[in-house]
Amino acid sequence: MTARTAETDSSPALWRDRDFAVFWSAQTLSVVGDGFASVAVPLLVLQVTGSVALMGLLTAVAGVAAVATAVFAGVLADRADRRRLLIGCDLARAVLFAAVPVAWLWGPQLWLLYVVLPASAAVGMVFRVAYVAAVPGLVDVRRITEANGKLSASYAIAGIGGPLLAGVVAASFGYATAVAVNAASFTVSALALCAVRLRQVRVERTAPTLAGLRRELLDGALFLWHHPVLRSLTVLLSVFLFLTYGLDDVLIYHVGHNLGGSDRTVGLVLGLAAGGTVVGSLVVAPLRRRIGFGATWSGSMAVAGVAVAAVGSVRTVPAVTALAAAYLGGLAVGAICSLSLRQEVTPNHLLGRVTSVFWATHYALGPLGAAVVTWGAEAYGVPVVCAVAGGGCVLVALAALATPVVRTRPG
Repeated sequence: MTARTAETDSSPALWRDRDFAVFWSAQTLSVVGDGFASVAVPLLVLQVTGSVALMGLLTAVAGVAAVATAVFAGVLADRADRRRLLIGCDLARAVLFAAVPVAWLWGPQLWLLYVVLPASAAVGMVFRVAYVAAVPGLVDVRRITEANGKLSASYAIAGIGGPLLAGVVAASFGYATAVAVNAASFTVSALALCAVRLRQVRVERTAPTLAGLRRELLDGALFLWHHPVLRSLTVLLSVFLFLTYGLDDVLIYHVGHNLGGSDRTVGLVLGLAAGGTVVGSLVVAPLRRRIGFGATWSGSMAVAGVAVAAVGSVRTVPAVTALAAAYLGGLAVGAICSLSLRQEVTPNHLLGRVTSVFWATHYALGPLGAAVVTWGAEAYGVPVVCAVAGGGCVLVALAALATPVVRTRPG
């Protein structure tokens, strides 16, 4: 047994690790608030306009902002103090979302959503890159998949409570109040992160120059390109994200418009469907150890695709909920596998930039996909769009069989 393994085996349970536990709790609380926004913001647009296409446009604009920010977010995460960066992002999002309920005191301000959501998406992208880069500073490398699984599972549990509570709050007090709860959650999360200690990466503190920034970004891109599995995952996930980026809006539209569900019903469906993420997050680590990375990732993408293909053709809320849960479960397994592999194989001083390039590339088609998918749902119907999107996801899973992804078996 190596010294590294002995150190890992003698480590306490992750939930007993103070810094990880505080980090875990803070982010779980933030996800509860996000659940409010994920229901309230689309419903605000639907309430004012009645158009799923405009919901999709808002999602697309926010996606463009996130992708544009991802280009430099990794350099920032690798140069800055990651804990302070996370705190700053949380506080910025608290201010942005707080502006919505304040402005709504003077009546609906649809234009403000097209400012707040893209801005919060941009800040959120910086947060996500820094968060991914921070996890290896909390836990040993051999426990990264376990840590990501626990984080994802608790996020999903919070995601169940968030939309459920959001539906109740939105119906009782209005959508703007639900957004205010989200703003408050970011504030509390920032305060909690003040108590977290991270192992910091030594970075060069010289003032950045344009040439230096280009070189730093190129370092991340070259590492990603020269790693055969990460390169293949980037291409496959770019297609997958194009097909699925707008599915939340389609699901809300399907339940609320086609099936006649109330705001509470929409929240209930999204909340219960998040149970699939919980299951996927809990099984991913043992599943990956048993059958390997490649089979786990490809199989999870296939499950997600089949569920998406079927969801548009069912006509009852329970059936939609069950299929949405299967989709989210498959998505969770695939996402945690991909994230954990990237954290395991990337040198820590490059992790922010590699993550940044990875996300900027594979999210690039997401905003266009959201616009196309939601427009297609309005023009041709939800069943047609879901069948096409789901079938495409299955093809992505099958395409992985011809890449280095399926031959990868890191435990």
